[in-house]
Amino acid sequence: MPIKHRLLALLVAVLWGVNFLAIHASLEHYPPFFLVALRWTLVAIPTLLFIPRPQVPIRYLVGYGMGFGLLQFLFLYWGMAEGMPPGLASLVLQSSAPFTVILAVLFTGERLGRMRIIGVILAAVGLMVVGSQRAGVEELWPFVLVVLGGLGWAFGNLASRAAKPENPLHLALWMTVVPPIPMLLVAIKWEGLERISQSLTTSLDAPWAVTGLLYTCVLGTVAGSGIWTWLLSRHPASAVAPFSMMVPVFGLSAAALVLGERINSIEFAGCVLVLIGVVVASRVGSAGKAAPVAAASTIT
Repeated sequence: MPIKHRLLALLVAVLWGVNFLAIHASLEHYPPFFLVALRWTLVAIPTLLFIPRPQVPIRYLVGYGMGFGLLQFLFLYWGMAEGMPPGLASLVLQSSAPFTVILAVLFTGERLGRMRIIGVILAAVGLMVVGSQRAGVEELWPFVLVVLGGLGWAFGNLASRAAKPENPLHLALWMTVVPPIPMLLVAIKWEGLERISQSLTTSLDAPWAVTGLLYTCVLGTVAGSGIWTWLLSRHPASAVAPFSMMVPVFGLSAAALVLGERINSIEFAGCVLVLIGVVVASRVGSAGKAAPVAAASTIT
């Protein structure tokens, strides 16, 4: 990859890492379930108007939207609203990579090589180490929710891979059409119309929350995914995908700088194990070839 393209890949990692701060800011004002619906609605409307629908089976488009767009972000936003620190959330969400490997074995018959097994084990041990430092119910629950978000992302990955779209960016954008209505129904049921209405009518009183929402939609989703897809169309996935492993690095760094978020030495060791496990599980196939798991479109 030319240096300019490497810098673009690094820029995407920065955008997606900082995006967790943007989510944190928007959650300071908007209820989490409604925020998921609002986020995807703001992207889905221009998508419906201006982006051609990808020619893929509807079941894969819906599956991608339900797994990647709805389940991932329902649990991620819920977990962060319950107290999961944004920097740590950016790391724990990487559980999607080993989950994708395991689900591919269970549902598609994909074979696991020795290195992939090692990678999954390392990532799982790393997550357990991080989770062990959140032993209290109030701390463990948000951790579990974000892990479930990683599982939702993994199901979305399987649907995205099965769809085999000619234009992955169009699929990523049309995925946003699926979550808004189901998430709005969930929000109305659990958060109530009064709370939702109040968050909307007082938006002008929460400029940072609105800024975070716009950042998530424009920079995190459209710009980040657009650049990432453009790079994947011009270079092997094995050359582009490793840059996604920098997302939690920037997420943790940004949270430390802006919010003063700190992790202890044991959590740090767990983070390192997770990252190593994700790299090994995502990049090495049964025959030692690069695997496509980590190259899946990432929107945070």
